[in-house]
Amino acid sequence: MTSEQGNFLERTFHLKHNGTTLRTEVLAGITTFVTMAYIVVVNPGILSQAGMPWGAVFLATIIASIVGTLVMGLFANVPYAQAPGMGLNAFFVYTVCFGLGFSWQHTLSMVFICGVINILITVTRVRKAIIRAIPASLQNAIGGGIGIFIAYIGFLNAGFINFGAGVPAMPTLNTPPLWLFLIGLLITVVLLLRGVKGAILIGIVVATLVGIPLGVTTQQNPISFSEAAAQLPQTFGVIFTQEGLGSLFSDSGKLPLILITIFAFSLTDTFDTIGTFIGTGRKTGIFTEEDQKALEEGHGYRSKMDRALFADATATSIGAIFGTSNTTTYVESASGIAAGGRTGLTSVVVAILFALSAFFATFVSAVPSAATAPALVVVGVMMLSAFREIKWDDLADAFPAFFAGIFMALSYSISYGIGLGFIVYCVVKVVKGQAREVHPLLWVSSALFVLNFVLLAYLK
Repeated sequence: MTSEQGNFLERTFHLKHNGTTLRTEVLAGITTFVTMAYIVVVNPGILSQAGMPWGAVFLATIIASIVGTLVMGLFANVPYAQAPGMGLNAFFVYTVCFGLGFSWQHTLSMVFICGVINILITVTRVRKAIIRAIPASLQNAIGGGIGIFIAYIGFLNAGFINFGAGVPAMPTLNTPPLWLFLIGLLITVVLLLRGVKGAILIGIVVATLVGIPLGVTTQQNPISFSEAAAQLPQTFGVIFTQEGLGSLFSDSGKLPLILITIFAFSLTDTFDTIGTFIGTGRKTGIFTEEDQKALEEGHGYRSKMDRALFADATATSIGAIFGTSNTTTYVESASGIAAGGRTGLTSVVVAILFALSAFFATFVSAVPSAATAPALVVVGVMMLSAFREIKWDDLADAFPAFFAGIFMALSYSISYGIGLGFIVYCVVKVVKGQAREVHPLLWVSSALFVLNFVLLAYLK
């Protein structure tokens, strides 16, 4: 790399100021991509069940991920990656399309409106204000809870936890994927304890290679790039046709149901992002005290948090235009942050790899979840340190922190964990006669979560 190129990277990403290097950022980007690359084939597999063409969703997933992640990296200069969110895609198909009977074109249109709403509440600083309103005890609980959630995802992806009898249990360790997971976990832990640079990525690569003779690392055979490109026009811009927004509100009897669905999409999307930023950004210094001061003083888009929230808000609408469910900031970004990623260069690397995956999906999809799961487990362990800042001997702090920190993993939802933490926090303050100490936005957020839970019960 020439000195001119080095100066360009320094001017763009401020590597020295953020205490990082080109090598570290590249390794972090690769690490993040590998841990979330499954979405390239998993998302079209889920959405295609609603009748959407697999190849079109495959490319829409990649394009939405590239655009959202590039905006996050170049505009906000933070190491977060974006892609269509798991859970939200399942809600799209199984609840909205199958359960409520909406077409996928109408559901995409609702996702687009959700994205517009997120942009509005970001530009008007509502999302920033919510973050400022969250007390320190809950912020630490969310950070530790994200750690449990990430580790839980890792265990589930590896099959190390199963629900065969209706309750979670450890399976018999008699299958190659479980052996591979344990081997990868051991390698990653040893490398981390020895202080090896790029330990997490090395662990993934070695585990993937070990998976070849075990028969776990196998090449799948997804649709070719040319076939996917030929299908993309079937979803691109369909929301602007009569099949989408043109007829979404034509049946006035369905209007309440449409509004409820958009509300559910928006609330989940918003608090998933807030939880990810709080859980990974503050402790690592990605969002510094200087950024926090700028955020509190309301100086436009001077803070990185401000720009990161805007980048996330735009991604959902962009994804819907191309033909995919809600695009959100991925909690798996924590793996790249744990590997040292501190700037938007990490995100740019992720975006480049997503672009390449459109042509090499066969190889990308060959990396087994059993090889990436150890990375999620060790990152989760690292993030648990946030719990030590909580006053566990004070039940007024302990109860809300417990529900916010633990329930997100048990419910498999960041936003639900945050919501229950908010609700319990408000109840505790009322019982102690300290209701006035609760920020008005926490009251509003808690009420919205209660409403959301009621409406979801209605949707069921």
